[in-house]
Amino acid sequence: MVSRLLSHKAVVGTVLVATSLGAWAADIVITPGGVTPYVIDSRNVVARSGADLCWRTGFWSPAAAEKAMAGEFPAGCQCDADLVPSEKCTVQVAQASAPAAPEAPKPITLSAEALFGFDKAVLTPAGKAAIDREVLSQLPQVGSLKTVLVEGHTDRIGSHPHNQALSERRAAAVKSHLVEKGVSADLIDVIGYGKTQPVPGVSCPDSLGRTKLIECLAPHRRVVVRIQALPN
Repeated sequence: MVSRLLSHKAVVGTVLVATSLGAWAADIVITPGGVTPYVIDSRNVVARSGADLCWRTGFWSPAAAEKAMAGEFPAGCQCDADLVPSEKCTVQVAQASAPAAPEAPKPITLSAEALFGFDKAVLTPAGKAAIDREVLSQLPQVGSLKTVLVEGHTDRIGSHPHNQALSERRAAAVKSHLVEKGVSADLIDVIGYGKTQPVPGVSCPDSLGRTKLIECLAPHRRVVVRIQALPN
């Protein structure tokens, strides 16, 4: 074996190099194809001395040591470990992508006219049906429920204290119906905004007269339900 190594050295002008990995139990088998930077035998096994030193051929270069493969890693990972970037000599474990956060359900806006009589806070039968259809039907689709926020809003007709109280009672009425349908009361928060958050873009001059003004301001009278689910 020693004479064979020396004959390779004589023919191609090889030099002996050491590896930082120490003694190897397995052969370094070069994958056929391309430039071979190390002396190989008929089995494509890199020729090494008893001290586990690899023979370089005259075609050796740092780039060739990286390019010539021995299995899944460059041959240089074992023969020239100090020259080949370490990231090319380690198994790259793919990072599992984090599961996408569930898309937050869009706020559900219910017209006060669909739920209550004008200036009232008692749910009508049609209002209860609207909540069942628009809100309860969405709860199973959001996985584990975290919170439900019910917001009450009024128009600008009437005093601020009156509208504030009315918006709170309407939000509470919707909560009560959800609880009756099986939603935990601890998961439902209510808040009344009174007339402080009118719908943008709705312009209703007072000159319209009361009847038409009430009709024009209808978009402001609403209950908004915001559903939040726990992450999967």
